[in-house]
Amino acid sequence: MKLLFDLFPVILFFAVFKLAGANPEAAQAFGSQYLSALVAGGEVTLQQAPILLSTAVAILATIAQVVWLLARRKPVDNMLWLSLAIIMVFGGATIYFHDEQFIKLKPTVLYWCFAAALLGAQGVFRKNLIRAMMGKQMSLPDQVWTRLNLAWGLFFAMMGVLNLYVAYRFPLEFWVSFKLFGFLGLMVAFVVAQSIYLSRHMKEIE
Repeated sequence: MKLLFDLFPVILFFAVFKLAGANPEAAQAFGSQYLSALVAGGEVTLQQAPILLSTAVAILATIAQVVWLLARRKPVDNMLWLSLAIIMVFGGATIYFHDEQFIKLKPTVLYWCFAAALLGAQGVFRKNLIRAMMGKQMSLPDQVWTRLNLAWGLFFAMMGVLNLYVAYRFPLEFWVSFKLFGFLGLMVAFVVAQSIYLSRHMKEIE
């Protein structure tokens, strides 16, 4: 369930983009009605409508996640706050300047922030953030925790690079699909490989 919750804005972004792309005239009319006041020049073109609408929905979905957690008096983790801040900035710039280049940068900025936090905390402050998050669920040797933190940091760094490559080497439609299915597949593969590695060292805490 948490995975679906985390992916909620990305799934909506993909769904709205595909729906708007299949119905461009309706998407343009809807965008002109609800987004024209937020767009520089006040015009939403037929070509721009899908990415502008999907970006707006992703922003609203992320805000809704935060509001939902606060309303239920549940903690909002730092990753969600960071994601909200980044999508507000880059998504807002996409809508205002009606330029898809900004939203294409959003995943890279988010992944590189994660990488910087993991690697920076380990290298500068000698604090292992992965251990801080997972240490209550499992017991691992210190060197394994260090490798695990390094692996996640490098993984996020490479994900950021991959996003730039796909975003600027392939059509927008391909990037939108890869943003959901490609990154999800890579994440699952990484977690599975990590689980196999940890199974040799892990002892569950009872």
